[in-house]
Amino acid sequence: MIGRVTLVGAGPGDAGLLTLRGLRALQEADVIVADRLGARTVLEQLVDEGEQIDAEVIDVGKLPGHHPVSQDGINALLVELASAGKGVVRLKGGDPFVFGRGREEQLFCEAAGIPVEIVPGVTSAVSVPAVAGIPLTHRGVAASFTVVSGHDQIEQISGGSDHTVVLLMGVGTLAHSAHVLATGPRGADCPVAIIEDGFGERQRLTVGTLGTIAHLAAARHVRSPAVVVIGDVVRLSPDAVSLASTAVPTADAAPSPRSHWADALDAGLAVDTGLSQAVDSALHQRPDDGIRSSFSSFFSRTR
Repeated sequence: MIGRVTLVGAGPGDAGLLTLRGLRALQEADVIVADRLGARTVLEQLVDEGEQIDAEVIDVGKLPGHHPVSQDGINALLVELASAGKGVVRLKGGDPFVFGRGREEQLFCEAAGIPVEIVPGVTSAVSVPAVAGIPLTHRGVAASFTVVSGHDQIEQISGGSDHTVVLLMGVGTLAHSAHVLATGPRGADCPVAIIEDGFGERQRLTVGTLGTIAHLAAARHVRSPAVVVIGDVVRLSPDAVSLASTAVPTADAAPSPRSHWADALDAGLAVDTGLSQAVDSALHQRPDDGIRSSFSSFFSRTR
């Protein structure tokens, strides 16, 4: 007999936000093919809380830049397991259809004759800002929002600070994203919040503006996983005022103007301040077209 695959959204990493339907699917599964972010944490929490999960767990988790099991490999694994008659749960962080490649996996399985059921999850795009007290819409402040990934062309996002932008997987491109959005109608003073490790033990909020957030992220060593919220709704967080008043550089302590290339360096993991300072120093000491062209050529190749 052919088995079936159930795509289950694990939510942002808190077992309390897993749906009842998702829990039942996990309890009835023969095999669970689990992601790293959110999914494994939820499984561990369920076991700690005494839930009976007897299925074999296969970890196909991905780290930034390190994918031990490719997407093609995951697709093939799901078909192989279901073809052997097993009940398979594909457990994915957040919601499978929000930057989760869930539809790709569904189509691949169905093309192989494997029935697929979808169990939606709570996406981090909404839940993580909420846990920091930031609504994506609020009467009189913002009536709409856009969810994008850090790999998208954010130049195409229209609207001002009253249109909320939620950036997922955006730590590595934070400086570039902030620079692009600051040059548009939102301006450099548009509020920004970064929520790291939402619902996790290391949850932390960093608040600034499009003009300051890259430097604040560098100073605080911001790391993935993190959700970035851009727009006036950030001011509604109960912690926004106190954090911004102490974190944003004052006019008296403002650093010397930085180059776009130094900002681009900060966009990596936001930690290599020595290299970015060296870029600034070189540009200020030798502001000739030759060195500027060299830096420009370098970053155009590495973006």
